[in-house]
Amino acid sequence: MEPIISKNCRIRCPDGFSIGDFSIVDDFCYFSTKVRVGRFCHIASGCSVAGGGDMSFTMGDCSSLSSGVKVWCSSNDYVNDIIMITPPGVRLSDKVIKGDVNIGRFCGIGANTVIMPGNDIPEGVAIGALSFVPPGFKFKPWTVYSGIPIKRIKARNRKNVLKQYQELKRQIPSGW
Repeated sequence: MEPIISKNCRIRCPDGFSIGDFSIVDDFCYFSTKVRVGRFCHIASGCSVAGGGDMSFTMGDCSSLSSGVKVWCSSNDYVNDIIMITPPGVRLSDKVIKGDVNIGRFCGIGANTVIMPGNDIPEGVAIGALSFVPPGFKFKPWTVYSGIPIKRIKARNRKNVLKQYQELKRQIPSGW
């Protein structure tokens, strides 16, 4: 099945945007980075993935962003710097917070969560709604996290998730 991308989305780097089969991007999403989304993924309405064309966001197979998730691959230093978009070629500070954001396979990010630059979220991580992920947070695979500040809640049932994935593969037509 071809991916579905709402006509009500804004993709500012179309040459750097790819999405896998069986994946869906809902209405009113905004993307201003290079984006690579795997198969069987869902990006719900009102999500933003921002940070400029030199940054990238990847999302592994069988993962999702719930409504209103904000992923930042670049951010101003709100303490030390002017907070603005600078014109091309103008450099005012070296303190811009930058880093690609990668979400592994089998991950779920809860509604209205904010993920800051430089995060590598490993396979099987689930993040509860309304959480804040600071730059460079260290996650353990197959774990549930939530909160402000974000913290570990409990282990996730890896065996059951992978069993469901095998069943999915069994039921999908060959060639995917």
